[in-house]
Amino acid sequence: MTGRQRRGEGSARDTLDKATDENFPVAPFFLPRAWRDDLMAVYGFSRLVDDIGDGDLAPGGADARHLGVDPAQAGDRGVMLDAFEADLRRVFDAEGPAPGHPLLNALVPTVRNRGLTPEPFLGLIGANRQDQLVRRYETYDDLLAYCELSANPVGRLVLGITGTETPERVRRSDAVCTALQIVEHLQDVAEDLGRDRIYLPAEDMKRFRVSEADLAAATANASVRTLIAFEAERARDLLDEGAGLVGSVHGRLRLLLAGFVAGGRAALASIAAAGHDVLPGPPKPTKARLLREVGAALRSAHREG
Repeated sequence: MTGRQRRGEGSARDTLDKATDENFPVAPFFLPRAWRDDLMAVYGFSRLVDDIGDGDLAPGGADARHLGVDPAQAGDRGVMLDAFEADLRRVFDAEGPAPGHPLLNALVPTVRNRGLTPEPFLGLIGANRQDQLVRRYETYDDLLAYCELSANPVGRLVLGITGTETPERVRRSDAVCTALQIVEHLQDVAEDLGRDRIYLPAEDMKRFRVSEADLAAATANASVRTLIAFEAERARDLLDEGAGLVGSVHGRLRLLLAGFVAGGRAALASIAAAGHDVLPGPPKPTKARLLREVGAALRSAHREG
């Protein structure tokens, strides 16, 4: 193995290691090995495209080299997203050259064995393109349209990998994924503002008399807390709308999906426990709270079933 190969594998491993920081389990041990491998392949794709869009790539230019980009241009997010999309196209082209990036090369067997289509992956790339152009959202509907690109494709890919996709499950999955995205936005208000992005609808900020200067403070004032509580309730309603997804499946997949719903609810509980003051840093749920929420989701699914 060459030094370049070792650096490339290290870069890919660093990306995959970020799975432990998510609000929900990505590929837990109780799933069949084939599912775990496929879910981690999809996670590697989605995490890397987010890192490109956020400018969070590992130093050294390894990702740029894998994508055929001069490392001197690694900081040009538009160039990197274009190269990333071109490499994704190679995943779906059985007759052409293999993808250059290790994380995209690892996606090839998942796509071909599960019959996945390009659309969810292109949606995630589209969300990151939008992040380069749109830094404020006027209405809640505008934010939901963004989540249709940035979050909902992930749930659809999970259903595709597990062979359980139906129109009703997709609808419920979209509700859960949008909720999880909103929760993440609430946790990361300060971090997003540092990137000159605000995912709180401007119409709601105006309604609750919250200014951008209020969001830049070290701690949240009463108006900011009220706004965060309002958006958290919206996320909770979406989780409730989608929670029936858990009871619509069986076995270990039910436990996985319960983990997604529970992750969102536990994160909302941590935000509430912080008095809806998210500005000092992202409120994170405890493992005990997450387990309690998983149990609650499973009991509810059992009653519905």
